Amino acid sequence: MSVKIAADNFQSCPDGGEVRVRRYEDERDKAAVEEMERRCEIGEQGKTCLVTDLLGDPICRVRHFSSHVMLVAEYGERREIVGVIRACIKTVTRGNSSSYVKLGYILGLRVSPFHRRLGIGTKLVEKIEEWCKQNGAEYSYMATDCTNQPSINLFTRKCCYTKFRTLSMLVQPIHAHYKSLHPDVAIVKLTPKVAESIYRRTFANAEFFPKDIHTILSSKLNLGTFLSMPKKSLPKWDPKTGNNLSTSYAIVSVWNTKEVFKLQVKGASKLTYACCMGLRMLDTWMPWMRLPSLADVFRRQFGVYVMHGLYMEGKYASRLMKSLCSFAYNMGRDDDGCGALVAEVGHMDPLRKVIPHWKRFSWSADLWCIKKLDNHDDQSNCGSLDWMKSKPSTSVIFVDPRDV
Repeated sequence: MSVKIAADNFQSCPDGGEVRVRRYEDERDKAAVEEMERRCEIGEQGKTCLVTDLLGDPICRVRHFSSHVMLVAEYGERREIVGVIRACIKTVTRGNSSSYVKLGYILGLRVSPFHRRLGIGTKLVEKIEEWCKQNGAEYSYMATDCTNQPSINLFTRKCCYTKFRTLSMLVQPIHAHYKSLHPDVAIVKLTPKVAESIYRRTFANAEFFPKDIHTILSSKLNLGTFLSMPKKSLPKWDPKTGNNLSTSYAIVSVWNTKEVFKLQVKGASKLTYACCMGLRMLDTWMPWMRLPSLADVFRRQFGVYVMHGLYMEGKYASRLMKSLCSFAYNMGRDDDGCGALVAEVGHMDPLRKVIPHWKRFSWSADLWCIKKLDNHDDQSNCGSLDWMKSKPSTSVIFVDPRDV
């Protein structure tokens, strides 16, 4: 990679200490970064929150992109690691089939609780933007929960980002029982080649559809792409080419995060814990009641399956998508380490009302903020104006599972 972070890149903080931003080195920094991230507060004290454990590799969240980087911030004479930030470069659609854009995705910004309000987060963002520009990105964007006001203030007020799109994160916990599938629905597993062909057609006018979709579909973390259609339409469809597709169909791919990170629920009240434990005991004693009891997510870590590339069309679209969600749920049920099924969709996407989820575990406002990295007039092949100022051409947004 071509990023150039000067070895003597020191800047003074308001308290007189010096901050040095440099590239992450695995053997040298791994233990210190893991310890620093453990100290970081995730969620407000006294409230239920999900704690993420990156499995032995602090940079694993971005390794799945060909162009990626991780920077650390060192503070003071002891050069203590007090901050970290990650980014990757990808090429995606911007709402028109003839228009792709190269952008940087910024994630994993953490600053030690003992070194906040010193401008360290701002310095890390500035340096990661510099790397994004050096690698050809026209825009950079980040995602955060709408309630994370410190993060929103940092990016929108100090770093000049604009609030861009709002998405919904839908979570369905896995419990002890399988879900039944509709008897009139056929579900078939697609080859990566056929899946790519269908995706390029269905997401042609969507935003954030990745140009390297084939990389996602052929990844070992992608458990498969599945298509549902009415059984009466199945004989006409050609599974080798994807031709003669039914006018009513739904499609979804399932991504396994277990090899990248695991989650654990912390901060739950004693009442919540007691209710969940009671439901599990009842389910054990009276399994015929099929209670939607939770696994013990408070004392053990669990992985999640991410449903991505969700799309539905036609008269029976809702029924077909619900069947696919049940199918993916049953896949998670067969995996002892899977604790939940997750999907992220556009706030106005009709899928939001179709995908089964628990409101208590979901959140309806995942905020994406964006920034233009150059000062040139942004004219795409079709002559559209700046992406930041344009309205979305469709309510469908493709959420890259590598970002979740």
